[in-house]
Amino acid sequence: MPKITFIDGEGKRTEVDAPVGLSVLEVAHKNDVDLEGACEGSLACSTCHVVVEQKWFEKLDEATEEEEDMLDLAFGLTHTSRLGCQIKMTEELDGLEVTIPTGTRNMAVD
Repeated sequence: MPKITFIDGEGKRTEVDAPVGLSVLEVAHKNDVDLEGACEGSLACSTCHVVVEQKWFEKLDEATEEEEDMLDLAFGLTHTSRLGCQIKMTEELDGLEVTIPTGTRNMAVD
């Protein structure tokens, strides 16, 4: 089974099993990793924003226009930023590493 490593804002690494077909957000929630996902993966927020390690970023499908629009609202945006709800695990992504930014911006709740 593929694995994913989540890296928190303090550098703590958590490696977990990542079943093929689940999103990074779903994997995080199944393993009690602190990745918000306020809209539950409906592309209506940017709270599941993750920064993908460069070598893995190049293996991902390109972000859709809708994802890009939500990423524009993300806290700590980088050139390898993606929404965790939009990255589906595959065998090719075995070993994926993502960093969870230290903050989120939830425009739906003020």
